[in-house]
Amino acid sequence: MRKEVKQRQKRKEDKKRVVVSNLPFEGWSHKENPNRHYCGNQIKTSKYTVLSFVPKNIFEQLHRFANLYFVGIAVLNFVPVVNAFQPEVNMLPICIILGVTAIKDAWEDLRRYKSDQVVNNGECLVYSRKAQSYVQKRWKDVRVGDFVQMQCNEIIPADILLLFSSDPSGICHLETANLDGETNLKQRRVVKGFSQQEVQFEPEHFHNTIVCEKPNNHLNKFKGYMEHPDQTRTGFGSESLLLRGCTIRNTEVAVGIVVYAGHETKALLNNSGPRYKRSKIERRMNTDVFFCIGLLFLMCLVGAVGHSLWNRSFREHPPFDVPDAKGDFLPLALGGFYMFLTMIILLQVLIPISLYVSIELVKLGQVFFLHNDLDLYDEETDLSIQCRALNITEDLGQIQYIFSDKTGTLTENKMVFRRCTIVGCEYSHQENAKRLETPKELDSDSDEWTQYQCLSFPARWAQSPAAVRSQGGVQPLRRCQSARVPIQGHSRQRSVGRWENAQSPVAFSSSIEKDVTPDKNLLTKVRDATLWLEALPDSRPVKTSRSTTASIADFFLALTICNSVMVSTTTEPRQRVTMPPSTKVLGTSLEKIQQLFQKLKLSSLSQSFSSTVPSDTDLGESLGANIPTTDSEERDDVSVGSGGYSTDGGYKSSTWDQGDILASGSDASLEEVLGAPALGLTSPELCYEAESPDEAALVHAARAYSFTLVSRTPEQVTVRLPQGTCLTFEVLCTLAFDSVRKRMSVVVRHPLTREIVIYTKGADSVIMDLLEDPACVTETDVEKKVRKIRARTQKHLDLYAKDGLRTLCIAKKVVSEEDFQRWASFRREAEASLDNRDELLMETAQRLEDQLTLLGATGIEDRLQEGVPDTVAALREAGIQLWVLTGDKQETAVNIAYSCRLLHQTDTVYSINTESQETCESILNCVLEEVKQCHGPRKPARKFFGRRLPSETPPPTSGATVPEVGLVIDGKTLNAIFQGKLEKTFLELTQYCRSVLCCRSTPLQKKMIVKLVRDKLSVMTLSIGDGANDVSMIQAADVGIGISGQEGMQAVMSSDFAISRFRHLQKLLLVHGHWCYTRLARMVVYYFYKNVCYVNLLFWYQFLCGFSGSTMIDYWQMIFFNLFFTSLPPLIFGVLDKDISAETLLTLPELYKSGQNSECYNLLTFWVSMVDAFYQSLICFFIPYLTYKDSDIDVFTFGTAINTISLATILLHQAMEMKTWTIIHGLVLVGSFLMYFVVSLVYNATCVICNSPTNPYWVMEGQLSDPTFYLVCFVTPVAALLPRYFFLSLQGTYGKSLISKAQKIDQLPKDKRDLAIQSWRSRRMPAPVPGKAQPTHRPVPPVPEQDLRASASRGSSTPKQKCKEDGVLCGERSSREHVRDDPCSADSSAKLSSGDHLLLGPSSTMASGAYSSGQANVYQGSSRGSHRRSQSSLTI
Repeated sequence: MRKEVKQRQKRKEDKKRVVVSNLPFEGWSHKENPNRHYCGNQIKTSKYTVLSFVPKNIFEQLHRFANLYFVGIAVLNFVPVVNAFQPEVNMLPICIILGVTAIKDAWEDLRRYKSDQVVNNGECLVYSRKAQSYVQKRWKDVRVGDFVQMQCNEIIPADILLLFSSDPSGICHLETANLDGETNLKQRRVVKGFSQQEVQFEPEHFHNTIVCEKPNNHLNKFKGYMEHPDQTRTGFGSESLLLRGCTIRNTEVAVGIVVYAGHETKALLNNSGPRYKRSKIERRMNTDVFFCIGLLFLMCLVGAVGHSLWNRSFREHPPFDVPDAKGDFLPLALGGFYMFLTMIILLQVLIPISLYVSIELVKLGQVFFLHNDLDLYDEETDLSIQCRALNITEDLGQIQYIFSDKTGTLTENKMVFRRCTIVGCEYSHQENAKRLETPKELDSDSDEWTQYQCLSFPARWAQSPAAVRSQGGVQPLRRCQSARVPIQGHSRQRSVGRWENAQSPVAFSSSIEKDVTPDKNLLTKVRDATLWLEALPDSRPVKTSRSTTASIADFFLALTICNSVMVSTTTEPRQRVTMPPSTKVLGTSLEKIQQLFQKLKLSSLSQSFSSTVPSDTDLGESLGANIPTTDSEERDDVSVGSGGYSTDGGYKSSTWDQGDILASGSDASLEEVLGAPALGLTSPELCYEAESPDEAALVHAARAYSFTLVSRTPEQVTVRLPQGTCLTFEVLCTLAFDSVRKRMSVVVRHPLTREIVIYTKGADSVIMDLLEDPACVTETDVEKKVRKIRARTQKHLDLYAKDGLRTLCIAKKVVSEEDFQRWASFRREAEASLDNRDELLMETAQRLEDQLTLLGATGIEDRLQEGVPDTVAALREAGIQLWVLTGDKQETAVNIAYSCRLLHQTDTVYSINTESQETCESILNCVLEEVKQCHGPRKPARKFFGRRLPSETPPPTSGATVPEVGLVIDGKTLNAIFQGKLEKTFLELTQYCRSVLCCRSTPLQKKMIVKLVRDKLSVMTLSIGDGANDVSMIQAADVGIGISGQEGMQAVMSSDFAISRFRHLQKLLLVHGHWCYTRLARMVVYYFYKNVCYVNLLFWYQFLCGFSGSTMIDYWQMIFFNLFFTSLPPLIFGVLDKDISAETLLTLPELYKSGQNSECYNLLTFWVSMVDAFYQSLICFFIPYLTYKDSDIDVFTFGTAINTISLATILLHQAMEMKTWTIIHGLVLVGSFLMYFVVSLVYNATCVICNSPTNPYWVMEGQLSDPTFYLVCFVTPVAALLPRYFFLSLQGTYGKSLISKAQKIDQLPKDKRDLAIQSWRSRRMPAPVPGKAQPTHRPVPPVPEQDLRASASRGSSTPKQKCKEDGVLCGERSSREHVRDDPCSADSSAKLSSGDHLLLGPSSTMASGAYSSGQANVYQGSSRGSHRRSQSSLTI
């Protein structure tokens, strides 16, 4: 019992790490330090040492089957009874192969060793108890428990728990570009209890014990607690951990204690390097190698049996059969067995040993040309394609399914604020929509404005009294001196140089994202809201106000506060602003301000907020333009607010004095007001650094309405209101966004009302479920209003989603002081917990985020990337199925699919949404049955679950053209499919679909879908994404492609290839993929042919030499034949050959199907090449044999003729296979042939006794003087290659394959080629059906779809029967003019009149509002404006 308890305790202790300070043990024996068991900080990524290199490298190389096979053959040749060649000579080829590979491995390992030395010898500051200060130490000498001091721009040497920061807020800023590629800064904060230090941190006073989790590779997960001497605990998480490899920014000094070092740091635990994948050709090649082994076994068996039969034919032992020492002869069976082994040695080249090395070299060449393709280079990001997996380039030419993310992959991931709804009133922002129509002109205008703002304004206003007076004001805090801290050490110098030379731009800050033109209607209401805010100190409302004015104010405050955006300046974009710029309080009454607003016309006012005027030029700045500022000392003492109300909660706001603007400005025009030098323009413009583009878009939108985020610290956030007053909110708690909760909340204390307010933003699917129940509202009028707001907001959300916008809901909640304190105590307990910490934190967050009050919602546009529609169309034309797997809303994904041509306007799109497995099964079966009946010949079937679907389905009953099918499902339906074992039906249905959209899907579901299609359909898959949520999907596919976008580099780091734009996928697959596949596939087939053809020459000779295992070719000539004479032409062929030009491949995407069908390398082509090799070897052997049959030439003279003929035949065969001829191709072929003669002449002239007892002395010289030799060398290759030449001629003349037709087109002059391609495309493109709408390039809302509901509780029949009874696919089509509702009205929403949708079927009268467990909808797309379109509906 005690033993079990001890084991349990030990297991529990094994899950955590205990770290104490090393200072008390300084100078003690290493064994007495409790941290001695932990890994040191020295890293070693090299694999070898000087002593271990040879044995370890050989051991690793013998893991490859081919190497092991040839080493075994070489060892076998040392056995005297079975040796066929000189053993030393036989070792040469495998030694060369192993030696070349070993040199390559040694060079790579030497580079790793040098890199390790540079890192390990970097210097950092570590506290020493003896020196009573920080001393320089090398990185490799840092240990767990050491205190390390880091300075600005220094790279962190280990995983360190932050205990001190020079920032007054206890914040340290990190740049994690070395870790995940993200350039936006991350905040890390000091462990609670250490942030209030007034002086420098003293490591000797640290007596706490740190308990944290064991080392793991989760970059964003870390938990633990600090146990104080009084046994109290303080929890901490990943927000306090500085990761090795990151860079300190904007913080002069940071101190922490090392918790993980060396190979236990999270960065190194994540550094797995490029992954090894086996390509489809390599898998096919391994199968064919076994066929060759079988062929070798058969030939050796023939040799063994033939040897026995030959010996048996002698009545007496022949003179060459030598007995052993005892005078006994070998038994025939044993002799046959020995001959079997001898034949294996003799015919070993049948397995191409050089093929593997050649493939590696060819792939390196292919990757080189990929890297240097300018079409795959993106100027905007200055990135070209990255090839991280060098061994699967040929798989790019065989892709059949593409699984793509939406956001950031198909779209720009540049979030642009488009529309919003506040308390049920919708604001369409028409002016902003018009501005976004011409983004290029906008960008250039904005660039000019930025230059004018930065350069012209200071010079223009140099003599302005206001500008002179403002020079003494407080400027935003800039930590520019931190970059000048004297630092030592190699790593720091390198970091500083990198930072100063190439400073990273601010993320999500392009002009198209920053500039927002306000809505006129909303602008006037914002004015009333700010006036209401000014009156708050006097009114002090007792309960939460539900007025529209209050909600508008709260809405924009939530947009400004509820985020993690950092504020910096344009002059120092990495220097955080922690104090608000100086402003003045309005000394005039609010009535006068209101009068001024009325004087300034609304149309002119809206222009002041247009994109041509920076958002800092708000009304408040205009009003205070010429007002003198106070000094900083006076500013801190000014009372707050217009009513003189001051607080002690951190609400420190400067005020404006009354100036001459109102004295002279009652008649002043708005232009005059804006023409005055605004105060905000004399200080640098604010920049916002956000962790996501959505956050940046919302903050920029709030700033457009002059709710400006001025500064942010962990304790407070400052917002400047339109009239110029700054409100500083005390931040009590921040509940960060996570993918489970799908929301973020910030708890603040309102500086005016002193209320504790929770501002929440998140996905509408989550927020709408957390709203307060209207039934709980006591007042009837308020209850009706709440219900009306929710209903209208939901309509607007649906409208936004159908318009392709990303939606977010904004809500708030006011809690009492007592409730919050009670919740805060639970939160502290959860943070200090080590076990189940994540679950407890989730529970506390959910307890706070309920009973919310809805404020409104936003619609943000994620614009399509350039070239996406054309790329999608080309990929579909190439026969590639494209699926979109996204976590976005269904309506948003559908409209993006329409805009990028994934779905056509005339497609019938089935939408399945259900949680019930039974309902899901019935819907899938019903839809599948209807599709089979009505959608004619289906696409070519693919194997799955061990069977093939029929290639065709019954033709449609009517002659009318039947539209293609699309399928849309959500995450809940996917769960039902996987849990209900419905994968087979689902996959069968997808075979009929033009494309499939999976919405609201989790990363795990994305991975499961990819694996399902890959394994069950046995197809080649490619996944492409740009975010961390796409990593699992990318790794599950045969080929993973990461897009280096705005969501970091996690997807790139886990991918096989990395590109910067989705449109690059077109050339990567259709051109480079096709080339890489055809080159490598044909090269592999050629290698098998070459080796079999050459080895068969030795095999035929055995029939003439009594199967004795002797050869007619000198063994050195055989070695040179494979290593030198025939090795270079296949390499050039595999790297440079182009069967079709890039232009033709891009204009005729269907040519890609040849790679999908493996036309160049399959079982048929392999065996055809084997038969051809046998035929050519017969011709190359027996024509010289018959020629020299009755002559007296020796065996080497006969072998030289055969060797020369076979070389000429093999090289000419290679020439016939080449589709591209350049000088390089010609030189290599001719050079290889001439090299053979030069080497042979030199070798035969010098080799007198090198191959005793026989030698090839002067053989080649003798042959070159014989006319018969020339005649045989000319006639034999012609006879050997004639069948192949005849076959290729017929194929080129009468061939029906797409490739042969395209090759003919390629040979035409340019003008004729263009006409031929145009004629080709016109023949293959289907004629447009009258009335069909053409797809648009912008997100378009589909016609409001008909809900098709199947309620499991209705009736007594089974779901299957019900489905058959009620389900009917409308065979008739109705056309009408579809005109969109006016989106510009403040209350617009999508409405469907009774005549808008044609319904047929018995269940058309079903109530549309009834809730059901399953839905199947049929979407029809529409384009903007008016157009003719057709629609269909399915009712279940």
